[in-house]
Amino acid sequence: MPHLVILYTRNLDSETDMTALCRSLADSMLAVKDEQGKAVFPSGGVRVLAYPAAHSAVADSQRDYAFAYLNLRMARGRSEAAKRNAGEAITAAVQAHFAPVLARRPLGLTFQIDEGTEVFDAKIGNLHPLFSKT
Repeated sequence: MPHLVILYTRNLDSETDMTALCRSLADSMLAVKDEQGKAVFPSGGVRVLAYPAAHSAVADSQRDYAFAYLNLRMARGRSEAAKRNAGEAITAAVQAHFAPVLARRPLGLTFQIDEGTEVFDAKIGNLHPLFSKT
């Protein structure tokens, strides 16, 4: 049951290939190994689904911001190292995919892994610094 769901602002559809992201993330999940070199996720169980939000509001209304939330839900039983390997592999794939978008526009990305309770939480993006007080 390794299901990765992506919820994103519709404005990303014109800026990146979400189908390619889904394939890249599925391939990344399939490549993750545990400490013994065994696949962490079964090929037949890997699912990556992306849904654009019909309506959204991100941050203030001063600019056209974008956001994507990625959540991987997995069954219990994997080692901490296997979960960390999965988190790092998926984070790397997300960063690589969205690098061109991050270079040209404000974008917030959040990726979490849930196993009953949250086991990994990465936030990637250049949106928060726009609102930090210095």
